[in-house]
Amino acid sequence: MTYADQPAWRAIQQHLPERYRLTPETEPTEEWWHHDGHEIHLDTYRNPEAPAKVMLLHGVGTNGRQMTTILGRPLAERGYETIAIDMPTYGVTRVADGALVTYDDWVRIGAALVETERARDDRPIVLYGLSAGGMETFHIASISPHVRGIVGMTFLDQRSLRVRTATAFDPLTGLVGAPLMRLLARTPLRRLRLPMRWVSRMRALTNDRAAQRATYADPTSAGNRASVAFLASYLNHRPTTEPEDFDVCPVLLTQPAADRWTPLHLSEPFLRRIGKVPVTTTLLDDAGHYPIEETGLDQLVEAVATFVAEA
Repeated sequence: MTYADQPAWRAIQQHLPERYRLTPETEPTEEWWHHDGHEIHLDTYRNPEAPAKVMLLHGVGTNGRQMTTILGRPLAERGYETIAIDMPTYGVTRVADGALVTYDDWVRIGAALVETERARDDRPIVLYGLSAGGMETFHIASISPHVRGIVGMTFLDQRSLRVRTATAFDPLTGLVGAPLMRLLARTPLRRLRLPMRWVSRMRALTNDRAAQRATYADPTSAGNRASVAFLASYLNHRPTTEPEDFDVCPVLLTQPAADRWTPLHLSEPFLRRIGKVPVTTTLLDDAGHYPIEETGLDQLVEAVATFVAEA
């Protein structure tokens, strides 16, 4: 399946402001990147004249096409080359037969894509990540020397009990989830797939009920299931570089001001620990976790475009 065949993203984008909706004339090129047996889907707006590339990373409730609508195409219209990836088990990426995908795999795949794009040409590469993708940008940049800037919608350090209890389905799930998943990942239950809405606060993905229903109806984004192995890896991932030692590139947080899932105070403790590179924050007025509000989206595009130009 490609996104040309998939109706779910079209239903979701109907809840975006009209000028953020893709039309047949503005849809991205769909590419396939073969890596580790996976056929990984990329939404691309290739532009050899662009001064920089922006790679877009989804979280555990979205996919690459949703990144394309809110940021990929708007940045392309500003002259940047953009690449939105569907990580294995999300979007329309085809997972290798028998593969048990973990969050650690996502980080390695992201770093490999940076290197693949770097091999094409030497233009600067900036990473953007929504939700869990925010911290993923940090994890990728920690092992890839060619990243020139990272932007996160959030920076959630899942090693923090405060973060886990606030972002899980409920505080009890947040309290026991990480050690329980780690234990179960050592058993045959590691392949068991759980609906992400059962283990996370997915109900706060958007601030619009109709939009939320549309995302839940998409099994390739908010309606997805994740394996015990993936959840164990995500909740217990240890970065290659601690924030105090991170000196790769500047960092930007684009925090939705009306985020009911991951408010600003959950990202601030991690970002305060970064002292060797500039860290800035932009608040997106009235925007929810997956921003569909026009004012917040406009601010997001402006903030990221400015950051990329400076980085």
